[in-house]
Amino acid sequence: MIALAGTGLVGCAASGSASAAGCTPPSSDSRAAEAVTVSGDVGKQPDVQVRSPFLPDTRSVETVVTGDGERITQPDQLVLLDLTVYNGITGERIVGSRYDGNVANAQPLSGWDQTFPDFSSAMLCATQGSRLVVSMPYDSVGAQAAQGLGIPQGGSAVVVADVERVYLPAADGADQFTAGFGLPTVVRAPGGQPGVTIPDGNAPTSVSVQTLKKGDGPALTADATARLNVLGVSWNDRRKFYTTWGQKPITAAPSKLPAELASALEGQTVGSQVLVVVPADQTADDQTALGAPKDTALVYVFDILGMDG
Repeated sequence: MIALAGTGLVGCAASGSASAAGCTPPSSDSRAAEAVTVSGDVGKQPDVQVRSPFLPDTRSVETVVTGDGERITQPDQLVLLDLTVYNGITGERIVGSRYDGNVANAQPLSGWDQTFPDFSSAMLCATQGSRLVVSMPYDSVGAQAAQGLGIPQGGSAVVVADVERVYLPAADGADQFTAGFGLPTVVRAPGGQPGVTIPDGNAPTSVSVQTLKKGDGPALTADATARLNVLGVSWNDRRKFYTTWGQKPITAAPSKLPAELASALEGQTVGSQVLVVVPADQTADDQTALGAPKDTALVYVFDILGMDG
């Protein structure tokens, strides 16, 4: 039996009715809404009735419940989903999540594409707290997944997806005025990914911290689990030595990071972007924890995407 990636599974509706700016919901199909009936609370095993055989022509996405939380806008956004999969021919449940709310199982949305091809696009524009029904013809299920799920050629799958938690894709706070002469400047790609321009001249001789964007979320405490996107660049050669962008964000309490970084992050709010410059003589812990180079100051840009606990 197929394993659904990253959710601790034991046997496993158009996305939001109104789209956010720049977010185009996937297509819906009224026939799918008529064929699949779903009840029960989001975050718990759903009660699903499939009027089988149900053989959709194309993939469609229908909203059952529209949540009011953070919106999924990027394929690599960190999310916690609970899924239950049904056989479209028989209407029988095939496999489903544990529905235990364990945020340790959160993963980039694109990780689900390893299970169902391009599944991430079906979830774009959905909001935290939503329940979606994704109706999938055989080609959308994919041959490997269909074999693992026991779906025959020409069959179909119905996936009920609960969006339990959505983390920010990038810092979304208000831009802050900064006047740090001689410090690096940060530019951002349209999706929020930062780049760093390091000035000519010597690096600071003491740790420098600037809040570039100020989020309106809760403040990080020393022992709370933070979700962080990080870019690390060495001052001397301007080379990137560490990044989580396009991968999985760091999951760590600030107190578990090198001391200078912990001090810089404690008290910062979710949604903030923080620039930290660590002098060369204070980077021993960074070399061990993050593979940082020796004999150079280090430049970090942290995007605080969320906090657990």
